[in-house]
Amino acid sequence: MIEDDPRWASLFSPDLFAGKTVFVTGGGSGINFGIARGFAGLGANVAICGRDRTKLDAAVAALRALGAQAAGFQADVRDKEAVDVALQSSGEQFGPVDVLVCGAAGNFICPAEDLSSNGFRAVVDIDLVGSFHAAHAAFAQLKSTRGSILFISAGQAFQPFVHQVHVGAAKAGIDNMMRNLAYEWGRFGIRSNSIAPGFIADTEGTRRMAADGLADRLREATPLGRLGSVDDIAAMALFLASPLAAYVTGGVFVVDGGHYLGGSGLFRSHIHQREPAG
Repeated sequence: MIEDDPRWASLFSPDLFAGKTVFVTGGGSGINFGIARGFAGLGANVAICGRDRTKLDAAVAALRALGAQAAGFQADVRDKEAVDVALQSSGEQFGPVDVLVCGAAGNFICPAEDLSSNGFRAVVDIDLVGSFHAAHAAFAQLKSTRGSILFISAGQAFQPFVHQVHVGAAKAGIDNMMRNLAYEWGRFGIRSNSIAPGFIADTEGTRRMAADGLADRLREATPLGRLGSVDDIAAMALFLASPLAAYVTGGVFVVDGGHYLGGSGLFRSHIHQREPAG
């Protein structure tokens, strides 16, 4: 859920990112749009990319309604040339990128034994390869601004989930790549971190993962007693991109209300209850 008056809005200076350029892959909806909206609300120029022109146009209109300069570029992150063009166009319109958010992702539930090579490859290509494409395309701009990269990871990166072998492989790869870039690009002043959301209400990912009443059970099993909101993730993104985190790089920041502390057993039992015995 994207709140009309995010509770963190009064905690950050409204011009914290004034004059800064933020580029968000997959920024047309969900968590990624919430992050884009957070930066727009604090003065940033925001560029987003995605595959769906209708979603992009609606998201850009919403960002502009906040008073931000915003633009949407139609690009599939699996297409390196398209990502290069989007980052170049953003740079020409708003100036070099200060914050890159690699959020474009794919997910579906599928038993490993039924998962096709194409299905496995699709998620790895969108999540992991797509994130590399964006980081690689943005490097020269980030070097000039001594900027920051934020990768959107997930709990599947560090603990096993049934029917999520493709996602786990992709997200674990993202976190490893994040650390490598933090280590290698730190000398250019580029910081690199990951955010691992828990189950976030009113998002496509949670609708797919927590169907058939599972969302209520997940809420009860979360130590803080609720599912997350899109604005919970946006708040972490804003902090990590801000001067407050100027000495923070190479970290995975879990924003899940404590849910992952209990493991993925609840999800496993729910999935198996829906399967035929044997």
